[in-house]
Amino acid sequence: MPLWRTKSNHSQAESDPATTAADPKNDPVASASQAASDAWLAGHLNHLTGEQDGKLTEFKAFCEKEGYYKPGGEGEKPSHDDATMLRFLRARKFDVNGAWGQFKDTEDWRKENAIEALYENIDVDSYEAARRMYPQWTGRRDRRGIPVYVFEIKHLNSKNMATYNATMTDPEATAETHKSSAVPQRLLRLFALYENLLNFVMPLCSKLSRPNPETPIVSSTNIVDVSGVGLKQFWNLKGHMQDASVLATAHYPETLDRIFIIGAPAFFPTVWGWIKRWFDPVTTSKIFILSASEVLPTLSSFMEPSSIPKQYGGELEWQWGDMPYLDEPAREFIGALETAPTEGQTKPGFIKGPVLFKGDRIEILGKENGKSRETTIPVPESKLAQGNGASAQPEKKETEQHQAADDVQLISEKVAENDEATTTPVPAQPAA
Repeated sequence: MPLWRTKSNHSQAESDPATTAADPKNDPVASASQAASDAWLAGHLNHLTGEQDGKLTEFKAFCEKEGYYKPGGEGEKPSHDDATMLRFLRARKFDVNGAWGQFKDTEDWRKENAIEALYENIDVDSYEAARRMYPQWTGRRDRRGIPVYVFEIKHLNSKNMATYNATMTDPEATAETHKSSAVPQRLLRLFALYENLLNFVMPLCSKLSRPNPETPIVSSTNIVDVSGVGLKQFWNLKGHMQDASVLATAHYPETLDRIFIIGAPAFFPTVWGWIKRWFDPVTTSKIFILSASEVLPTLSSFMEPSSIPKQYGGELEWQWGDMPYLDEPAREFIGALETAPTEGQTKPGFIKGPVLFKGDRIEILGKENGKSRETTIPVPESKLAQGNGASAQPEKKETEQHQAADDVQLISEKVAENDEATTTPVPAQPAA
């Protein structure tokens, strides 16, 4: 069994009988309606039922007994925060034994593969090469505060893939801590990208103003653009994309909020038939294949126009390959990581490589030319005084929810108006 997979081969499909039923189309209108209310917070921190709260206590006690969790005390933080523990519980529908199996496998995997050391020591250029091959954070968030990622498949052609693979032959590009690792280079780099999501993007977004500051951000929303991709290219990318889906399911559970697939070609129903096998049924319930008429109204129901790239009908000046383009709230926290605009550009750049967001400070990690660039930058004191995203005002939340509700209605109207003009087939999808 490869090191990057769970030893006990857990699958969320085990506890979901819906996998044997017919696959209805996921409904973007219903999904937007759920996101516009507080329903999406069910099972998250500070939104637990009495029974779920009891399961969390039981889970932590069991993990502590087994030596996999330390509760902290006397000024020390626990080894894992409650939001992390709840990700594993939600992935297993609050079954403590199931959550324990996946949690133990993940902790063992992290130790065996020295995941923290990998992220701290990865070569900056190697990290950047990987970043350009997988979903990229735009620097923006949806209305709930969840970070928005974009993945454009057409750029992963045979030429670019060959160039990327060639970068893995340089032994100097491998972190010193992982030169003897049995894990392929492509996966080591992918691990580092997931660590950036967990330890930089999500903690930062948790600090920014949003409607529910009492609940940490623990997931991402992804726009996956498959326009201009041929059947042969899909097939050639099978292993590349499968690596990411297996890793996320096994060791980064419940870090996906939704995936919006846009630009689906006529043959996509055939491709979807084998793509969906890579994902557990809980994940496939979060995937929405949008026709051309559904793209802008659906995205608008989740995020402001300023967070939607222009190529998808929004206002954001962001193209595939660009570094994160921060909005003003994020810039006030981490503006020190922005770089001067490159020649011909008007917007700022962003520091490359691994970074941590620790709330009161930013840690710049990774190696350049074999030398550590470890640096600590304090977060401005004025921002620390605001607390954990607490500047979000109730009246702002109410306004945003009304706007989102209006956009849900807009989806229904636009889809109805354009239904006959839609040329992109929408394949069936599993139920939640």
